[in-house]
Amino acid sequence: MSRATLGWIVLGWVGFALLPWYGFDRATAPTITDYVIGGSGLVHGVRGAWWLLPVLAPLLMSLRPALLHPRARNGTWLIASGILGLALIVLQGFTIGLNGWTLDTLKALAGGNGPSQGGMGYGASLTSFAFLIVLCHGLAARGWCRGDAFVTSSIGAVIALIIVFVFFPVTTILASAFADNEGRFAPLEFATKFTDRSIWGLDCLTSDLRCGVAWNTLFLGLLVAVGTTALGLAFALIATRTAFPYKRLLRVMSVLPIITPPFVIGLALILIFGRSGAVSNFLWEWFGVPRSRWIYGLPGIFIAQLLAFTPIAFLVLIGVVQGISPTLEEASQTLRAKSWTTFVTVTLPLMRPGLANAFLLGFVESLADFGNPLVLGGNFEVLSTKIFFAVVGAQQDQGRAAVLSIILLAFTLGAFWLQHAWLGKKVYTTVTGKGDAGIPLPLPRRVALASYFTAIPWALFTLAVYVIILVGAFVRSMGRDYTPTLEHFLTGFRVERTDWGLYFSGSAWDSFFATIKIAAVSALLTAAIGLLTAYLLTRQRFSGQRSFEFGTLLSFAIPGTVVGVSYILAFNVPPIEITGTGFVLVMCFVFRNMPVGVRSGIATLSQIDKSLDEASLTLGARSATTMRRVVLPLLRPAIVAALVYSFVRAMTAVSAVIFLVTAEYNMATTYIVGRVEAGEFGLAIAYSTVLIVVMLFAILAIQVAVGERRLGRRSASPTTSPVAAQAIP
Repeated sequence: MSRATLGWIVLGWVGFALLPWYGFDRATAPTITDYVIGGSGLVHGVRGAWWLLPVLAPLLMSLRPALLHPRARNGTWLIASGILGLALIVLQGFTIGLNGWTLDTLKALAGGNGPSQGGMGYGASLTSFAFLIVLCHGLAARGWCRGDAFVTSSIGAVIALIIVFVFFPVTTILASAFADNEGRFAPLEFATKFTDRSIWGLDCLTSDLRCGVAWNTLFLGLLVAVGTTALGLAFALIATRTAFPYKRLLRVMSVLPIITPPFVIGLALILIFGRSGAVSNFLWEWFGVPRSRWIYGLPGIFIAQLLAFTPIAFLVLIGVVQGISPTLEEASQTLRAKSWTTFVTVTLPLMRPGLANAFLLGFVESLADFGNPLVLGGNFEVLSTKIFFAVVGAQQDQGRAAVLSIILLAFTLGAFWLQHAWLGKKVYTTVTGKGDAGIPLPLPRRVALASYFTAIPWALFTLAVYVIILVGAFVRSMGRDYTPTLEHFLTGFRVERTDWGLYFSGSAWDSFFATIKIAAVSALLTAAIGLLTAYLLTRQRFSGQRSFEFGTLLSFAIPGTVVGVSYILAFNVPPIEITGTGFVLVMCFVFRNMPVGVRSGIATLSQIDKSLDEASLTLGARSATTMRRVVLPLLRPAIVAALVYSFVRAMTAVSAVIFLVTAEYNMATTYIVGRVEAGEFGLAIAYSTVLIVVMLFAILAIQVAVGERRLGRRSASPTTSPVAAQAIP
């Protein structure tokens, strides 16, 4: 038995015999009193909780391999111990709740409500995870994944986390799609709701009536996916393949929208293009163009989502463009291909993984977006807002919300399948273990001009939007009273000096500190789990891999409103009772944002030759060492993308957390929403401005800490042509 396996067995015993079995929602760390009075699983079992004592059997079974002959240590006992331990914990957790037996059959057999118990605590969580890892080590001992315990444990841990924090809450709410208001199974009601004319109607093609909400959502998603991919590619090409003098400023303009709460962008667009907006007033006063409400509806949502989601495409594509080997392009030109032909036949095909992933993320983000359609939707309905009003509106039809969520999942699954069909089984490897002395070639003139004419006007438009946001924070009332003032900042972020030190008396400080803490923790976990998942998907082969990959996208595809409600339904009662804690917010953010780390990691790993991993393993390095010393340094663009995106989205998320926040863990965005509802727009914009500045510093810190990927390629001076550079010794 390896020391790692023995260590996990010991941790399983510690969780059962020492740590508190119940009470995961403790605000402070458990004390010695908790161990004795609060009770570990062993103490509870001895005192009457008989259903916990059977857990001793798999714990004792896990020690059996240490007593066997070395030839008999084939992992069978470890597998049996892990399966039995997990089964016992899951069985007792879901059959015994706060009010006794959870199944009517058990109540009838027992002749009463039976025993009761609370949610899992630190002890139950540690013991369950130890059983999982012991099971994975047993599978490795039987030869799974070439006997690599790190790989089997990673796959097992990621699958378990996805099951607990994605499939379990999502299936909890989706199951209500097939139930009536009394909770009884009613498939006919599902069919009626699913085929409703308001969802699939095509009246807009033959009359002035509106089309169904499903077609609206699909059309908007395709428009946004194409637009964000094109804009992201233009920014990536300018940043990596041109001598544009303002690359850094352009890069900031491309990333800036991602660090802004979506409804703030919508508010800025209204202040610019609304009936009383700056542009509308200018066109009316100077050219007599009547004011209109064109910004409300498809055009407004489309512009707002382009602003919000183009940075995602840029962050995915910039690493892909950087990873293209210049040697392949030079070989094309050596064969007398023109620069345009080289770009179309060599460069662009090698970008396929990045383009496909950027398109997929833009499409899924558009489908799941809630803030922009809520502010700018007007009469243009989309699925996310329909789900929100089905949950919290006057109708309160949870079944209808679940049906609409299933339609969103179907759209996402279709996009997922089309992406794989387009990529096919072709190889896109451009980063190998061989030296690459090639120099990146300049873009063809028409590509460079198209990139400039696409990206620069968009960057200027983005700048104008943020000028409006900035001005709104420093005036009394945007659109009415432009008197300069710092009143909004002082209301939210006042700091007073007292006899006992500084006192943060501003009303926004509590939510600000809670948001920073939650976002920092969730960003690290999101990047770690996301990139580990990408590594497993690209470097390992195991049954159910395609389903596993889709599972990583599941929570990303469902609107945050549904995710928030599903977390309440799933985690407000035993066995996993974590609502009201900071942990539920962290897990919500991790599995909402993890797909970006997965997709960017897959796009980057698709370019890295597997021979680099194999060389490390051949030299005796373990998979964990290979991951740390070979793969991670080459994954730096994906690491930056995952960290930046997850931190920023945790700082700016609205829909998912609005149901999960508490007085202790009130997030910045929910505070801002409250101020908007109260009509305090100046304070809301001021708080958003502070968040933007904080996130800009955080992005710079992440880029400095992670660093840039070094591929050992030469770079030509601005005055040296590629042909002349090849002749330089």
